[in-house]
Amino acid sequence: MCSWRERRSSGVGRGKLWGVLLSRAEGRAARREPSDDAIVLGVLDAVERNPSLTQRSVARDLGIALGLVNAYLKRCLSKGLIKIGHVPPRRYAYYLTPRGISEKSRLTATYLIDCFAFFRQAHAQCDELFQMLAARGQRRVALVGDGDLAEIARLLARDHLTEIAGIAPAAADAATLGAGLDPFGPLDAVVVTALQQSREVYAAAVELLGAECVYAPALLRVPAATSAPADGRER
Repeated sequence: MCSWRERRSSGVGRGKLWGVLLSRAEGRAARREPSDDAIVLGVLDAVERNPSLTQRSVARDLGIALGLVNAYLKRCLSKGLIKIGHVPPRRYAYYLTPRGISEKSRLTATYLIDCFAFFRQAHAQCDELFQMLAARGQRRVALVGDGDLAEIARLLARDHLTEIAGIAPAAADAATLGAGLDPFGPLDAVVVTALQQSREVYAAAVELLGAECVYAPALLRVPAATSAPADGRER
């Protein structure tokens, strides 16, 4: 077990809560102004996943014109979100700057919480995640990070006979995160549900528990390098 007394969540009817969440999404979608944030997020995500990307591959993946990719890359460069380096022979590589990493985290949270499709995506990915946890015998779980994603995860956990010991506040350092998890007693795993600073929260959880005890839905875009196994320590 990943060592950490049970705090029981308030009982809200499943149907009622889904209705609240979906109504909230509809309201946000109706209010949303046209924005290019999704394209900027897509470009930053593509750069992080593959520094040696081509503009053509980004255009194909995002479903936008090649010229538009070029324009957005130039904008990201001018804003200091990415930097460029030369990769022989006569190729370019793009890298996220610290400012770019911060902006990508902010855009991920904003885009997800404002997007109606977020709820369907979160439902599918949390359902798949809890299936995997059940298959691995990890039945007592804490969530890290409060909000809509945590509520969806808490509801779906019931379908897989997974006990949610509690929801800990998101923390980007292992000591603070550990203090938040301590009241829940022994745990089999934690699931990151923090929409803000997901990467940092995930890394703190891995440092604290080891990668085999830490999970995050794919929609949080935690990079593969961050989710690599740590030293396998248990608490």
